[in-house]
Amino acid sequence: MSYVFPPAPAPSVPVVGTEAQFPVHRIYCVGRNYEEHAKEMGFTGREPPFFFMKPADAIVVAAPGATTPLPYPSLTTNLHHEIELVVAIGKGGKNIAAADALSHIYGYAVGLDMTRRDLQNDMKKQGRPWSIGKGFDHSAPIGPITPAAQAGDVGKAGIWLQVNGVDRQRSNVAQLIWNIAETIEHLSAAWELQPGDLIYIGTPEGVGAVVTGDVLEGGVDGLGSIRLKLV
Repeated sequence: MSYVFPPAPAPSVPVVGTEAQFPVHRIYCVGRNYEEHAKEMGFTGREPPFFFMKPADAIVVAAPGATTPLPYPSLTTNLHHEIELVVAIGKGGKNIAAADALSHIYGYAVGLDMTRRDLQNDMKKQGRPWSIGKGFDHSAPIGPITPAAQAGDVGKAGIWLQVNGVDRQRSNVAQLIWNIAETIEHLSAAWELQPGDLIYIGTPEGVGAVVTGDVLEGGVDGLGSIRLKLV
């Protein structure tokens, strides 16, 4: 096959304990999936889950034990952190029942849904899509993927984020409004999931602004942690 220019390398994430790379197909994100975060954003109740997307090449792989530089994006003065559990899909499917959902998961990782909150809020007020606030370059930092069999009881794992060594977010995955299996059921009714899909499952309360020079360190119990510095 002949291309008009060389295609970009496929985005990928390393797999813990192997030399293998997990090729990224799509990145789905779940909005307001922890009750306390929903409240801090001005909402309450168990509303149906909703989704938005980021480009696959928005990932920034954060290597264990290292401080990974994360560029501060353009056009914003209100960049927010959102620590998340990331679900890596290994077996695709459509209309996946919650009872079968966990069998479609390859593994899990720690991720950050970085958000240009001022631009997102402007789009909300105008009734326009959030893409400029959510889907920008370098907006999806992620650590290595831990295979599901090695990840422990992720559904009850602690999740946390510190900025410059001070707690900002600390909760438990058990506090999800829509748990991992239920989220996959809803998501797969709208899109046919494919191997390589990543699902950023939602963020707990405590989101807030960060500035150039800040160090963000966050993790999920059983999956290790990631550390990034805004530059």
